[in-house]
Amino acid sequence: MTDTRNKAKNRCFGGEPGKEFYAHYHDHEWGVPSHDDRHLFEMLILEGAQAGLSWETVLKKREGYRQAFHHFDPVKVAAMNDDELTALRNNPTIIRNRLKIESTRKNARAFLKIQEEFGSFDAYLWAFVDGKPIINHWTTFREIPSTTLASAALSKDLKKRGMTFVGETIIYAYMQAIGMVNDHLRDCWLQED
Repeated sequence: MTDTRNKAKNRCFGGEPGKEFYAHYHDHEWGVPSHDDRHLFEMLILEGAQAGLSWETVLKKREGYRQAFHHFDPVKVAAMNDDELTALRNNPTIIRNRLKIESTRKNARAFLKIQEEFGSFDAYLWAFVDGKPIINHWTTFREIPSTTLASAALSKDLKKRGMTFVGETIIYAYMQAIGMVNDHLRDCWLQED
């Protein structure tokens, strides 16, 4: 359990004025273990959309993604037709990269196959960290790796299963986002002791 009594409310990110949405994400999602398949699918899609962009950009478009992709219902996303995907290239509330848009449907279809095979995406995913979060104690962001053996293994397996925009770096960021890895810095109020 995190003990916040002796720490100032320092954040790893999101403490700047005007970035309350980023602080909220930091305080309530980043590094928090998630086991909800719909949320796991949402974050997988958003992390893939972030490739080459800032996470802030993606967070600002999150609601647009929810609207465009059926609130991340993987069954509905998997059933989207080509015309629907093409129309999304004119939607300013999401990142309008054709390959990223198309990967959402492709990844939804692979996601559903994984659910069918393992009973849930959660069961599949968390097996890569033996069912419990990896808790690190970094002092600076420079120390945090961009990939690990676990992210490389997960990335490789997701690609083998037909997913795209799931490279090792994207998957490590995904693991941080869904709490498979806790990389809150030592002076952060959310760091595990």
